[in-house]
Amino acid sequence: MSAPAAPDGADPAATPAAGGRPDPRSGQRRTNGGFGRVLVAVYGIFALAATARAGVQLLRDWHEAPLAYALSALAAAVYVVATIALARGGRVARRVAWLAVGVELVGVLTVGAFSLADPEAFPRATVWSGFGQGYGYVPLVLPFVGLWWLWRTRPAAPGVTTPPPAAPTTPVTDAPEDAV
Repeated sequence: MSAPAAPDGADPAATPAAGGRPDPRSGQRRTNGGFGRVLVAVYGIFALAATARAGVQLLRDWHEAPLAYALSALAAAVYVVATIALARGGRVARRVAWLAVGVELVGVLTVGAFSLADPEAFPRATVWSGFGQGYGYVPLVLPFVGLWWLWRTRPAAPGVTTPPPAAPTTPVTDAPEDAV
């Protein structure tokens, strides 16, 4: 008798353990466990904030700074995709997360540099302008953290299984109370 399928269709035996640690059964590590939950939450907050900001800017003030507001919408889309991909954590989702977080890094570096080099092109701020200055530079740091987490939780090489964590051992001492 086989185990029931997980709600997302994944094989339960291949479902990784929490906390980014490898699952002893499959050797896979999760992007959405442990620290990954915090990362997904931060990406989710940025997805909501950037989407709301871009929506207001595009609907109300599009004529004032179309380039800046279009870039805000792009940032929002990237944050939404990254959030969903990191939260799902499957094989395809990991690839999508690598792509989204990579685009985020290129975007924040490019827009940040251009917004400082040619401020007239960006009469209004975007999430990524000034390297995320308006958001405490979190947009600059976040893709580096996201890429680090994706690398840290990468699947083991094919054919390599990770042994389960060793059980804690009790130290051996020469104290008289330990003598039998």
